[in-house]
Amino acid sequence: MSRLTPLGSPLLLGFDEIQHFLDRAGNGSGEGYPPYNIERFDGEGDAGEQLRITLAVAGFKVDQLSITLEHNQLTIRGHQSDEQKSDYLHRGIAARQFQRTFVLADGIKVINADLKNGLLSIALHRPQAKHQIIEINIIDLG
Repeated sequence: MSRLTPLGSPLLLGFDEIQHFLDRAGNGSGEGYPPYNIERFDGEGDAGEQLRITLAVAGFKVDQLSITLEHNQLTIRGHQSDEQKSDYLHRGIAARQFQRTFVLADGIKVINADLKNGLLSIALHRPQAKHQIIEINIIDLG
């Protein structure tokens, strides 16, 4: 018996991987760290739209962060080690690790990533969808 999914309609052709992507995105980091924003900017003319993911990663250095894109899955990881041996009277800022995952639609390209003032910004581009007119050929069987 097969599992019934919202994308199981026979009219949705080629969307088999979407359920897999949704499952992977749902299994991503369930905690709220680090907090993030996603912004959308309209492109000029036929440029499509620009997207920006911004994560608050205060205290992380560039060599403690990594960004990978594999099979339309954008993964941002941060790793801090507790190297300083200090005698804390109070410790409210802990060295921690994180992993945040975003599933990107086909066609979305990662443009660049910047780290400034504790914010990691990742610029993305989604090109404008183009329509295609299909010419009908006449076949004479006679």
